[in-house]
Amino acid sequence: MTGTAAPFAADDYRARMERAARSAAEAGLAGLLVAPGPDLVWLTGYAPTAVTERLTLLVLAPGQDPVLVVPTLEAPDAGKAAGASALTLRDWTDGKDPYAATAALLEARGRFGISDNAWAMHLLGLQKALPGTSYASLTEALPMLRAVKDAAELELLAAAGAAADATFEEIRKVRFGGRRESEVAADLAGLLRRFGHSQVDFTIVASGPNGANPHHEVGDRVIERGDMVVLDFGGLKDGYGSDTSRTVHVGEPTDEERRVHDLVRAAQEAGYRAVRPGVPCQEVDRAARAVIADAGYGEYFIHRTGHGIGVTTHEPPYMIEGEEQPLVPGMCFSVEPGVYLPGRFGVRIEDIVTVTEEGGRRLNDTTREMVIVD
Repeated sequence: MTGTAAPFAADDYRARMERAARSAAEAGLAGLLVAPGPDLVWLTGYAPTAVTERLTLLVLAPGQDPVLVVPTLEAPDAGKAAGASALTLRDWTDGKDPYAATAALLEARGRFGISDNAWAMHLLGLQKALPGTSYASLTEALPMLRAVKDAAELELLAAAGAAADATFEEIRKVRFGGRRESEVAADLAGLLRRFGHSQVDFTIVASGPNGANPHHEVGDRVIERGDMVVLDFGGLKDGYGSDTSRTVHVGEPTDEERRVHDLVRAAQEAGYRAVRPGVPCQEVDRAARAVIADAGYGEYFIHRTGHGIGVTTHEPPYMIEGEEQPLVPGMCFSVEPGVYLPGRFGVRIEDIVTVTEEGGRRLNDTTREMVIVD
């Protein structure tokens, strides 16, 4: 996890921590315990250069000033974080008990939300120090904590989306036929970095029958003329994520390949058109899925329609049947239906979309038509 280079000041982080503490109280929690990872970056601007067995934990509770418990040797770096002046640092030295130090900040019989990625040894240490406490994962307790983006975050997500779009415009010019998937994936990674990404999270290049696997691991398969090729790539630019998918074809496609591509494009458009405030997340999935199911390909759409994006490339909310969370202006997520025909080919088209007061706005805008490559 890299630290954000976003132009956020201490007051921005203070407001986020206050909002998180209020949300915890509204959820019936005594507070939040935030370990190193995306939540800590979002709340404080601090990302330790290395996550080790030494306890680092942000303690947020209603009516209390935020406290970041850190190892003494890491306190100088923590003190340089953009949000450091909005919290109190409490350091502990090797040989001392960090759980006793943290327990002094907690309600002895409280229920706390804790980061999903907190180490088990740290949770067990806290339980031993305060056996009357109980815990819920942050994703379970406050799934929408980071879901609604402010104007500055939306600007950064839009810039990341534009960089991914620029990457696609360049990759469509390269030669595909006769090259390995891994070579094209390396091109994608290089382009993402050229257009400002500090972190590349994935570069899927799934050619021919490999395209029927939505999360195909790039390999040494040589891309052939006549292949459909699913491209799915993204990462972090200035601390915020990009994620887009386009499906290209090497040479002229068959009528069936065009038909399936057009079907997925229509489903993606239907999912996008379903986005508006107050609509449950599952309605986006239903709208896209109905188009594919009505055409007789329902069994070949084998994943959810979308996932949230922010300081990570996958986070709540999720566009999936059963998710009744209403859409709220400022939410950002993917709309990415697909059709996957085993042993033959796959098609996926993906944009990041943000909810506006009137509906939705795409943060990716490269062509969704069939692109022919060499």
